[in-house]
Amino acid sequence: MGSTEPRLADDEAAIRRLAALYARAMDRNEPHLLAEIFTPDAVIEGTGFVMQGLEQIGGIPAMLKGMYSRTLHQVHNQTVTVSGDSAEAETYCSANHLTDLGGGAASILVWAMRYQDRLLRHNGRWRFQRRTVVIDWTETRPAQFTSPPVTG
Repeated sequence: MGSTEPRLADDEAAIRRLAALYARAMDRNEPHLLAEIFTPDAVIEGTGFVMQGLEQIGGIPAMLKGMYSRTLHQVHNQTVTVSGDSAEAETYCSANHLTDLGGGAASILVWAMRYQDRLLRHNGRWRFQRRTVVIDWTETRPAQFTSPPVTG
């Protein structure tokens, strides 16, 4: 194994962890996590929206909580290309958005999506600099509540 392979594996694991922490922050309404994983000047963008800086990005979990009863972001495969202290990644995700319809019934909106990420290593820690959301398709279906919501 070459001398760069262990470092690359560590970088890939750290970047994968960022994606998991992002999902947790969104689902558990924990905006403080976002300040730990984004650069201060970070941008999240997608079709029809741009959120710039930690203040706007930090408001996303509360916005989701106001729009949906619960969310569940599932992180799937990820590819990473590291070049020194910068990296690019593509992270596949299923984002589930549950709406309470009353009486235990719910509707779920699922986004099959990919994040196109640019990252920077600063003081030895990886952070997202830009996340571009690409939604490949959506699905809406009925669902039922089986447990109370999990809170952070």
